[in-house]
Order: sequence, then structure tokens, then C-alpha cells
Amino acid sequence: MNIPYKPLLPVNDHPIVIIGAGGIVGDAHLPAYRQAGFNVFGITNRTKAKAEDLAKKFSIPHVFDTVADAVAHAPANAVYDITTMPEQYIDTLNQLPDGCAVLIQKPMGDDFGQAQEILETCRRKNLVAAINFQLRFAPFVSAARYMIEQGMIGELYDLEVRVTIHTPWEIFPHVMVHPRLEILYHSIHYIDCIRSFLGNPKTVMAKTLKHPAKKLSSSRSTIIMDYGDTMHAVINTNHDHDFGARHQESYIKWEGTKGAIKAKMGLLMDYPRGVPDCFEYCLKEEGKGPEWKTLPLEGSWFPEAFVGTMASLLRYKEGSSTELPTSVEDVIHTMAVVESAYLSNKKGGVPVAERFYEKERTR
Repeated sequence: MNIPYKPLLPVNDHPIVIIGAGGIVGDAHLPAYRQAGFNVFGITNRTKAKAEDLAKKFSIPHVFDTVADAVAHAPANAVYDITTMPEQYIDTLNQLPDGCAVLIQKPMGDDFGQAQEILETCRRKNLVAAINFQLRFAPFVSAARYMIEQGMIGELYDLEVRVTIHTPWEIFPHVMVHPRLEILYHSIHYIDCIRSFLGNPKTVMAKTLKHPAKKLSSSRSTIIMDYGDTMHAVINTNHDHDFGARHQESYIKWEGTKGAIKAKMGLLMDYPRGVPDCFEYCLKEEGKGPEWKTLPLEGSWFPEAFVGTMASLLRYKEGSSTELPTSVEDVIHTMAVVESAYLSNKKGGVPVAERFYEKERTR
């Protein structure tokens, strides 16, 4: 089966200036950009030595002392890639040239109020701004999207994400202390991905939980996104399964009236080394029993999906594409779902009314 799943690349050359030099830059952004042949013009970081190390490793010609210094020396058509923590976004965006293109690392703020402020800043400065939700562009998601859009699995009625793994949060020291850890920094990927297939849900029901022996704010979540009486969209995550690889799971599954797709997200298992992805599908054929087939795909979530987010921004900026899938105007809705999930978690479920127990006792 021949399925197009690799992102289209920009026609023109666009100099990229990276703001921030954390682990994600060296592990994903720069390997992806080198793979795609993107022109990384320069990099800046508050700790300049980190920027200098990455510049040496990836042959980046310019290292700047500050964001202002980078903007002052960047070409007029430079595209900016912000990879800092969310509390620095507003200050950084305000220093960028009006009308420029910018890719902002997820999440779009620490809460919905901050997301709105980021959106208004981008509007005021007329920025061509997108959020780096790369899962939408992972090879297995792109392949599934094509099959679904072509009607190959019929009417989609079930979309499930299940993650049962051991996540070494300690390798993310700035993230692991966040009061909104699991949903805002992990499950948000799946919320955004589901939205990209199904649109905005009517309601959200969620519960996010701590581990009794850990100081993390949360490490397991269940999120149900309500799309009516036939569509089942659910996210189940458990980052505490530290019992070996045998029963670990990490997948997205799409089920339709004529077939199903299951994509193993190998990156999350034995993270950060990961294991191979696996893309499987089953298409109903008249007179035949169900048969699952495997479709080999090149690349994975890291680093290949990072090509997709930047490429979509560059293509939109140059005019070779009319769509910007992860624009701030779209992702504000992802942030609304995230905020709603936290509200649902705080509000809790429906109490089991005493009258139900009373009715049982009088039987």
C-alpha cells in the first residue's frame, strides 16, 4: 500500500533563529532541521555556553547573547523558533519583529489565561504564529489521517490513546516540578491530536492523579472527550508502570465501520531510547475474516515529526500552502480543552446519592 505520510517541504530557503538551547533542541529540533535541510542561521540562550555547544555540534554559524541581539542581526525574512518555558513566551514574542513567522514550543502557556495573552500578543504584532504540536505530524498519525480521509476505514467511531509506561521525569528538571504536569505537558499532545481528527468536543471529563510515593503533581490521567452518542474518544495515561517492559503499552487506535488502525508509539517506551514504532491496519473485505497487516513507515515522533511543524509554518509563510494546522488561532481551542479537563478534575464526578443506597437497603 502506497500512502503519502511525509511532510511537504518549503520551496524557498528560510533562515531560522532558535531561541533556547534545552534538551529538546538538541534531541529533536536540530536533528529534524538538519534532516530536512533547513537553514539554521543562529541560536541564543540565557546560558550562552549551551547555545555554543549546540552551535558547534550542528554547525550553526551564529550564537547571540540575547533575543534582542539575535533579532538585530537576523535577516529580515528570519523565522523564529521559541523553545523556552511558557512563562518566557510573552517577553520573547514582544521582542520579535512585527509580522514575522514564529514557531512556539508547546504548551501555549501554563493556563488558559496565559494562552489568551499569547494569542493577543501574536494578533497585535501580526505574527504568523504556530505552536509546536508535532504529534499531528508523526509518520503514523499522518498515515492514519490519509487512510481515514480516503474513507478506507469507513466512519470513524472510536479513537483511543493508551500509554502505560515508566517515564523518567527526572530528565526534565524544569518540567517535573510543574503543578500541572501530566495533562499540560504530556496528555496535551493527545488532546491536540484528537482535536485534529474530530474537532472540538462538546464536553470534557477528566481525572488526573498523583503517585503515593512520588512528589510529582500528577502522573496518570483519564480524559474523555465528548463528541456525542457514537464517537468514543478517550485518553488513558499511566507513567508509573515501573515493572519492566512486558506489559507496557503506548499506542493510538482508530476504529471505523470498515476497518481499524493501531499505531504503536515506540518512542515513549524505554524513553528516551525508545523502541521501534509499528503501524498496523485491518480493512474489512467481503467474504474474508479480519486480517491485520503491517505498513512499514520511515521515521518516528522524534525527530521526524518536528520537520512537519516547522515545514507547515515555512510553507504557509511563503505562500506555497494555505493551511497552518497548528496556528495559535487553532491551538487556543486545545488549551481550552486542557483547561476544561482541569476544571473537570477539580469538580469531581457525580456523588453516589444516599437515596440509591437507601433503596438498596430496603429491598
